[in-house]
Amino acid sequence: MTDKKNPATYRDSGVDIDAGERAVSLIKNMARSTFSPQVVSDLGGFSGLFAIKDLIGPDPVLVSGTDGVGTKLKLAFMTDIHNTVGIDAVAMCVNDVICTGARPLFFLDYLAVGRLQPEKVADIVSGIAEGCRRGLCALVGGEMAEMPGFYQDGEYDIAGFCVGLVDRSRVINGSTIESGDTLICLPSTGVHSNGFSLVRKAVFEIGGLTVGDTAPELGGRTVGEALLEPTAIYSKEVTAMTGAARVKGLAHITGGGLEGNLMRVIPEGLSLDIDWSAWKRPAVFDMIQRLGGIEEDEMRRVFNLGVGMVAVVSPQDAEKTIAAARAAGCAAPVIMGSVK
Repeated sequence: MTDKKNPATYRDSGVDIDAGERAVSLIKNMARSTFSPQVVSDLGGFSGLFAIKDLIGPDPVLVSGTDGVGTKLKLAFMTDIHNTVGIDAVAMCVNDVICTGARPLFFLDYLAVGRLQPEKVADIVSGIAEGCRRGLCALVGGEMAEMPGFYQDGEYDIAGFCVGLVDRSRVINGSTIESGDTLICLPSTGVHSNGFSLVRKAVFEIGGLTVGDTAPELGGRTVGEALLEPTAIYSKEVTAMTGAARVKGLAHITGGGLEGNLMRVIPEGLSLDIDWSAWKRPAVFDMIQRLGGIEEDEMRRVFNLGVGMVAVVSPQDAEKTIAAARAAGCAAPVIMGSVK
């Protein structure tokens, strides 16, 4: 029977509409800071609008990608640092989309929380907005869901998707790759957003460390700081490389490691000749491997090991591809092997 003196409210059930409205007010300007002239809607509507007229060639193709941050979010909960994982959410989508040669246009996020805390939401969305600025795309909207009883207080999940555009004549799909082509790697910033179930087992369960501890490999940074380093976004580098040379294939190095992801763009019948000493492996991987006692083959199968993106080009295009990536801000693009 309903208690007319104490009627039930949505807030009593765990959902605070007022907090949601406050959170939206805190994040509107962050999202607007990512807008391009093609954004023809504002936040608060039921959808985001983006004009594509005259953006690309005569045969435009839409490209889409979706992903989340995964169990790296556990590190954000453990450290109470929430302004970086949004960058990861954008990076995981944008880096997939640009592997086709597409220009990323816009991003939408989905944020689900156990209890809505407006300031924490603002921190999270500040990272999403920063990721969109780095990815050269607009944050045109999203969804924020308060789900008490489904997520614990203080926990949340982020996912999102990106839409890009490329002319059909310029789609990069690996079909023209041939034996002798050169592999050029763009360095990662660390673990990025894959393999964190193994990271947490190695570092915290087996190694016994906490997020506030340091390790010899980390040069003074804490474990939490090193592991939360956000995923690099390669929009500027890919734009520069594809403008300077004929890039035949692009691979975003995520779960499955270097070989597993590269083989997704290598035509059947070809293989890889990788020089594993060609680039500098970030020290955070040495810490993970040491603490977990992880075999090298397993490290290569799970982690990026310092390579975030790989471009496949003809040998005669290698130097100008490297020069273009460097001019776009990539610190150390290097030749890491070849196709055979």
